[in-house]
Amino acid sequence: MNATITGKWWATLYSAGEIKQSVHGKNVITTVGLQYLTDHLVSAAAAASDWDMKYIAIGSNNAAESAADTALGTETARKTATVSTATSIYRLTSTFASGIGTGNIYEYGVFSTSTSSAGSMFSRDTEGLITKGANDELVVTTEITFS
Repeated sequence: MNATITGKWWATLYSAGEIKQSVHGKNVITTVGLQYLTDHLVSAAAAASDWDMKYIAIGSNNAAESAADTALGTETARKTATVSTATSIYRLTSTFASGIGTGNIYEYGVFSTSTSSAGSMFSRDTEGLITKGANDELVVTTEITFS
């Protein structure tokens, strides 16, 4: 049996509590992300530590994602995600509140650190344009499925 890793993204833009726009799609698990997972599983020290792929970043670059990507094209904001799990699913959700990450949003990524433009990127997705106004709230969710 071979194992596969797949991912999905959802981004929902709210204005005054109402859904303004929503996009969703499949992501690309990066080469760096796969190596990060391998290193984590192989190392006894890492296996005993906490998994730190728990930060979602958004950005304004609409270039197609690639397994060779190591960062978003143009990162605009990064937040710590709420993590939950289900059978074979690792789910992350971040809320970008009013005034955070405003402007044109096309890309989404999962990272190993809260520091903008740093850390290892596990996955990346580009979708259709969401224009986040200063008073809008953007909720971004990703699911990584191991099967």
